[in-house]
Amino acid sequence: MIGVEVGILSVFIILILIYCGVHVSVSLGLVSFIGVWVYRDSIDIAISLLAAATRDTVSHEVFANVPLFALMGIVSSEIGLGADVYKVADQVFRRVRGGLGMATVAANALFASITGSSIASASVFTRIAVPEMRRFGYTPQFSVGVVAGSSVLGMLIPPSAMLIIYAIVAEQSVGDMFMAGFIPGILLATAFGFGILVMTYVSPKFIGGPTTLSEEDISPAISWWEILKLLLPVAALVVVVLGGIYSGWFSPEEAGAAGSAGALFIGVIKRKLTWSGLWRVLVETGHITAAILFLIISASMYSRMLGVAALPTLFSEWLTDMNLGLIGMMVIYVILMVALGTIIETASIILIVVPLFLSSVEALGGDIVWFGIVTVIGAEIGLLTPPLGISCFTIKSTIKDPSITLTHIFSGAFPFACIMLLVLIVIIAFPWLSLALI
Repeated sequence: MIGVEVGILSVFIILILIYCGVHVSVSLGLVSFIGVWVYRDSIDIAISLLAAATRDTVSHEVFANVPLFALMGIVSSEIGLGADVYKVADQVFRRVRGGLGMATVAANALFASITGSSIASASVFTRIAVPEMRRFGYTPQFSVGVVAGSSVLGMLIPPSAMLIIYAIVAEQSVGDMFMAGFIPGILLATAFGFGILVMTYVSPKFIGGPTTLSEEDISPAISWWEILKLLLPVAALVVVVLGGIYSGWFSPEEAGAAGSAGALFIGVIKRKLTWSGLWRVLVETGHITAAILFLIISASMYSRMLGVAALPTLFSEWLTDMNLGLIGMMVIYVILMVALGTIIETASIILIVVPLFLSSVEALGGDIVWFGIVTVIGAEIGLLTPPLGISCFTIKSTIKDPSITLTHIFSGAFPFACIMLLVLIVIIAFPWLSLALI
């Protein structure tokens, strides 16, 4: 078999294995190893490439971002910063139609700036926001849909685990990726809030909830001092991490370390981080770090296999010969991302698809950092779409109400997936939205 045949066949086999339930790391690593072995007819070369992929991944300083930001996010969740943020947002938006939905979006946007995880956001706000919205008469599908939709902000607003993974795969600066994600993240959160307001008038039966609130329904006003106490820890972490990166005081790795130390300090000061809680945090951080490490090692081996097979070069030449231009290629790319998002999760999409398209984007004059933001948003749409929809399944596994089904969750998340697609089109049409802060 020639290299191109091996490369193309390996990509299809990887997708089939993932769809059949084989772990992503195993699928990528095993098929890539066998692909090099078959093409070069030498197991020694395959072993050398696997060793190089492992060595380069473990020794790369960018990987230090993964455990550090994971630790900060998990500690923040453990000590209840998500609930604090939601309490303030609820107070601000309660009197507006669809206000609790907007409060959930606003709280998720703030919480995303210290967690970087859609799954963490979905889990936290399912427990906090859904019971509150149901109590005020919001429909089941909207109550869970707004949580699912706004949870994707955790993968876009920095610090984001997916932006870190993309930076490693595309060999870009993590700091640049974080800065590039800020404006699109705020734009998406604003679009969600505006979309909720429109839905309250266009489709009030879908939203439910009160059109007006009596004084007894409104929570007691929170004083400015209480608001300050609730938001100060979150604001401090945001300033330390993002402010440190944007100002140049910290490298991303140093910012992650400072943020983790700050979150632990806040937990101790608030007396919400017990010894058992600290142990849970450390174990979960270890699990996440190990899982992502194996993913990146396998992805590195996969990239090497594609390089040996010369598939990215051939793919780039093929797309160039089609004369689609950058916009035409991005249309194909987004369709592919959304389609893959219905069967596999975001990290897998980034690891499998990005190496194939990078050369084409560069050849057509696209910016690699901008392409990363498009990639993350496109892949994130898959978190809200069946049959996989990881955020939707996270909500289902977290929620305690048996009357709320997966059908409620997916139907409630659908409008937010459509809003994401519209925002993605805007980002593609106006790349400066991603690049303005770099």
